[in-house]
Amino acid sequence: MTRHEITVTLKLECGGVLENARIVFHTSGCREGRVVWICHALTANSNPRDWWPEMVGPGKAIDTEKDYVVCVNMLGSPYGSEGPARDNPVTGKPWLLDFPEITIRDSVNSFIEVRKHLGIGKIDLLIGASNGGFNAIEWAVTEPELFERCLFLCTAPRISPFVGATIETQRMALEADATFREARDLSGGREGLKCARAQALITYRCFEGYGLTQAEEDPDTLFAGRVASYERYQGEKLVRRGFDAYSYFYLSNAMDSHNTGRGRGGVQKALQSIRARTTVLAVDTDLLFPPAESRQWAAWIPGARYVEISSHFGHDGFLLETAKLSALIL
Repeated sequence: MTRHEITVTLKLECGGVLENARIVFHTSGCREGRVVWICHALTANSNPRDWWPEMVGPGKAIDTEKDYVVCVNMLGSPYGSEGPARDNPVTGKPWLLDFPEITIRDSVNSFIEVRKHLGIGKIDLLIGASNGGFNAIEWAVTEPELFERCLFLCTAPRISPFVGATIETQRMALEADATFREARDLSGGREGLKCARAQALITYRCFEGYGLTQAEEDPDTLFAGRVASYERYQGEKLVRRGFDAYSYFYLSNAMDSHNTGRGRGGVQKALQSIRARTTVLAVDTDLLFPPAESRQWAAWIPGARYVEISSHFGHDGFLLETAKLSALIL
């Protein structure tokens, strides 16, 4: 996929204007093919071949040689778009905690700017999972006539108290690292970020998944060191791939803003404005977006289809159950 960037001016929902904001995005495939727009999740980037290789690529369900695939790096991410890791034009140093508050709607507005830049008047398939689904649902409500089909995976139209609690504890981990509030450079809060990532992973997986992959091989082991090593490894891995605590803080804070019904008469009324043929997918072991919740709000979208799949891997089922997902996309 090919990387691009544009510079836009964005009026922010919390007030103020973000001038000359860089927006990074990737495109691929034949411009004459179907337009498939993917909204990435929390710590991913705008190249879905990096993080969804079994789904996106030549000959895959999302075919990068036949489909015109677009994915935009959301605001606040460290992977190119405007956020705390970018340089503040006033100081010439990274924004860090001086970056303005951003919301899901702000990211969607950046997507709209990219859409206009590319001259796209119709999107054949909009896909969003997890907080990428937050963006996708918000956009489907904002521009309902734009989309032919929508696929919302392991997500919701409004952040729940449970999800809000999980991301607040992750921000607490960032703030427990004294270097985070010092905000000297992008290394601030690094140890807190490792802890936050380890906490998050527990909610991304489930009892069955940990049992299958992290159980001790020695039945007489004295301490459960394998899973402890795994949790530490996951924190280190996120830091090694260039994520910083400030981006994590702002992205998680934006998740708190998610409420598709705000200013629209409530969530149910907002979802009733969606015109696309919509599929809502839930995973039976997902702790963050349980099937009972997904089934309820799917019924509020006119004509929507609700699909539930089984997985041993909880919320991460949307990344790992590729054979089941491919059948929904083709």
